[in-house]
Amino acid sequence: MPSIADTTLEMIEWVFPEHAGGPGQIHGGRMMEWITKAGTLAASRVARGTVVLGAMDDIDFLHPVKVGQIAILRARVEYVGTSSLEVGVRVFAEDVVTGERRATLNSHLVFVNVDEGVRPRPVEAKIRPRDAAETALVEAARARREQRLTRFAQRASRLAASVETDADASDAAVGWRFESVRSVLPEDALFGNTMFVGKMLMALDEAGGILSMRYCKGLVMTACVDAMDFYSPIFTHEVVTFKAGLNHVGTSSLEVGVKVLAEVPWSGEVRHACTAFVTYVHLGPDLRPRPCPPYTPTTAGARRRWEAALGRRALRLERVKGLKAMLLNERG
Repeated sequence: MPSIADTTLEMIEWVFPEHAGGPGQIHGGRMMEWITKAGTLAASRVARGTVVLGAMDDIDFLHPVKVGQIAILRARVEYVGTSSLEVGVRVFAEDVVTGERRATLNSHLVFVNVDEGVRPRPVEAKIRPRDAAETALVEAARARREQRLTRFAQRASRLAASVETDADASDAAVGWRFESVRSVLPEDALFGNTMFVGKMLMALDEAGGILSMRYCKGLVMTACVDAMDFYSPIFTHEVVTFKAGLNHVGTSSLEVGVKVLAEVPWSGEVRHACTAFVTYVHLGPDLRPRPCPPYTPTTAGARRRWEAALGRRALRLERVKGLKAMLLNERG
């Protein structure tokens, strides 16, 4: 039975100008695509089959990876459930001149092992922690799983009450909404006719980033993606709509909610695929954080979105604080 370390996989990418978002540094959506690819590789190797992304517990960007640097993505399976696999992906940036390497990002993704009909199927392989450190990783994965199940239960209760409160740009301030649409092509599928979620995440980040740049009237950098659950796969030849709305504005950061809808164009059927909450940082010409224009929610919907964002912000600050402390301990 393999340990967590035995499932470790490294994917290496050299960051070219074509991968950049802001001047000289990688586009956040591109990094999300790479994270998903590395996680899929690690999960599919353990599952010995096809896996799809079912949830993303967190993505925390600590530092940007710059053009010319090497991005090293280290993925490992930290927990195996009945049909799911929890994968941690950490990204390091390496300077090719000095050889210096530092952690730039940390994320946790959940994959589901599926059959040809994209139905969950059991994972035969299991993993066994080999020491106390790996046991702690398993316990942390179980804790995130409980939080995820709670999120799903809360959403189910809202839907049962016919009250859909997932973020939608329709109740954001009229001037601070953005919508983009794209079709899903065969080249977007990794397995069969299911869209590779990494491609979807890149387009999602672009939608949120465009709205953020319009609001700040300047450059922005992706800083964080909070817990995101996928409710439906997206298939080739369907149409995907990204509805972005401004949720909250802080000193130099702002949160945007992006709701993703999948449409079958020949029938008109529309499904809710997922909702993401993405935090961006406003950057000045020197690529350092600078204040955002002030924003005051004026409608009931906008105020509700603002309050919900404050709750996520508090959890995010605590999580990043713990992550930085953990990285210091690992170095020391």
